[in-house]
Amino acid sequence: MITVDTATLGAELRALPESPRVVASGNHSIPWELVRLLDEHVERYVLNTLNGPPGLPEREGVVMETSFVGAGQRRHPGLRYIPSRLSLVPVLLRRSLPVDAVLLHCSPPRDGVVSLGIEVNVLPAAIEACRERGGLVVAQVNDRMPYTYGDALVPVEHIDVALEVSSLLPTPPPPGPLGDDARTIGARVAAVVPDGATLQMGIGAVPDAVLAALTGHRGLRLWTEMFSDGLLALEAAGALDPDHPLTTSFLFGTQDLYDWLDRNRRVHLLRTERTNDPALIARQRQMTSINTALEVDLFGQANASRIGARIHSGFGGQTDFIVGALHSQGGQAIMALRSWHPRADVSTIVPMVEEPVTSFQSSAIITEQGTAPLLGHSEKEQAAHLIEQAAHPRVREELWEEAHHLGLA
Repeated sequence: MITVDTATLGAELRALPESPRVVASGNHSIPWELVRLLDEHVERYVLNTLNGPPGLPEREGVVMETSFVGAGQRRHPGLRYIPSRLSLVPVLLRRSLPVDAVLLHCSPPRDGVVSLGIEVNVLPAAIEACRERGGLVVAQVNDRMPYTYGDALVPVEHIDVALEVSSLLPTPPPPGPLGDDARTIGARVAAVVPDGATLQMGIGAVPDAVLAALTGHRGLRLWTEMFSDGLLALEAAGALDPDHPLTTSFLFGTQDLYDWLDRNRRVHLLRTERTNDPALIARQRQMTSINTALEVDLFGQANASRIGARIHSGFGGQTDFIVGALHSQGGQAIMALRSWHPRADVSTIVPMVEEPVTSFQSSAIITEQGTAPLLGHSEKEQAAHLIEQAAHPRVREELWEEAHHLGLA
């Protein structure tokens, strides 16, 4: 790894092949200075990054390629969505999406090794694929990046050039108070989570409410795609198994979380093809996957990725974790959502989803109205449980009428 200035790095970027595919750290770990230099020195390129935030280049000549669409990519004129489970994105980088360059956001080196900090995800696979092709690996070395372990560690000899920066990492806005619906859902989910379970959940009001309701549990473990500050509350309450590592692939949270994370060997950041491998997920004790959706239908099918046929996000890890959790001994796959969408003013329990299905066969659907068990019940029983125990009372009569038409009643 050779540390360079912006002029030298610009020359390295201009030497890339025509219309190169560049994989960059995604989510909340975008190497902004490297992306700016790429856009300044390369006229046409493909930028492959997961869950891209606002601020990414948006001009003619830029293709925004991703398998999970973020807020900064949804209406990008150059969006190229590649449908894929996250566990399979590394396979795509080796087989069908050749990598010409990788832009990393990492810590300063320690004993000849840098850390990818808060974002591991598909980056190890991207580095390997790029090096096999003789491509360019560039690091934005940030002294504010936490030093994490596991697959986050990258030898400096695997990096060609580096640019040093000192910039704060993104943090979420202060959370508002949890609404009554979210608190009720959180309590209902917590009621079906046993002590000693292994958790997977994301970020947002419902996951935060679930975590807040789990502080009285004991012996909980973590095998997840990502986590945020809610984990610190479980730690403070003594709810976590102190003798078991906390496994994730990326993180996003406050500076308090990043400070706690720095050099914390209890946290293992693993590459996506390990965290999201259904076989490895299934080996976790009482694996409990907690996800959400935009809508669920009377057949138990969930749409979590499209609105009006337009891609909103993607499969993400939902499909990987549902399959893995269902095959875990004592495991379960919970879908938690509000029964009514306040902005669209519509029911989230519908007769049949009209969008492409993201996932199906959850153990149960939980809303503020109740818990609708699905797994192991007949299709007519599933529909009845969804209508009477998960749907909003305003639409139950209509749903029963549709259930008759669908042969579910």
